[in-house]
Amino acid sequence: MNPTHMGVALGIVLFIGMVVMIELGRLFGRRTKSDDASQTGRTAIGGAVYGLLALLIAFTFSGAATRFDSRRYLIVDEANAIGTAYLRVDLLPPDVQLGLRDLFRRYVDSRIATYQTVADMAAVQAELDRGIAIQGEIWRQGLAGCRRPENPPATCNLLVPALNSMIDLNTTRTMGNKIHPPAIVFAMLLALALITALLTGYDLSRAEKRDWVHVIGFSIILSVTVYVILDIEYPRLGFFRIDAIDEVMLQLRASMK
Repeated sequence: MNPTHMGVALGIVLFIGMVVMIELGRLFGRRTKSDDASQTGRTAIGGAVYGLLALLIAFTFSGAATRFDSRRYLIVDEANAIGTAYLRVDLLPPDVQLGLRDLFRRYVDSRIATYQTVADMAAVQAELDRGIAIQGEIWRQGLAGCRRPENPPATCNLLVPALNSMIDLNTTRTMGNKIHPPAIVFAMLLALALITALLTGYDLSRAEKRDWVHVIGFSIILSVTVYVILDIEYPRLGFFRIDAIDEVMLQLRASMK
């Protein structure tokens, strides 16, 4: 299934689950008699659970938003690092420049392709391996070129740090896309949402009629919130994407003539 469709399906399932849990809580509450003392204790417990859910939502949303922005900045940083290294190829002898420039073009093509095929993990891994191989060849040819006797010593001092920065940012960006909260955090978020719905239904049991406006509204708000958190956490798979920032890589590739 398409990852976007999976996210939407999860949101719908959560919405339905919350409506069902509210109804179960209401039915259970209608069957249970309670005095004022138990009502006070129940309110305190419900408030603690609601507070925990709010804290977990705030924690996961803040973390997802921070990682979303960080991934966008890493694309720009990597493009800048590649562009700087590409420009410093001008310091090498003309016969070395030709082969290195071709390698840089292939390298950028590989980096672009890596994140255009993100839904296919086998294709992503193949492009990552291809990029690393090209990266190694760039490093070898760059070192060989800057060590040529006719080159001044400053050539290596300028080229090597630029190549090293380019390689480091490749690794940083690749690993940055793999950093997510543990699965137990998302499982706990979903479980707390359903438990909160159950407690909400129990509290609503005191009313004679069902308040569908609040039931549906509460379920929609929480379901959409959880979906947005998951969507931002995986910004290459859902509706909220960072694809637009890839334009900086495309512009870099277009400048490599």
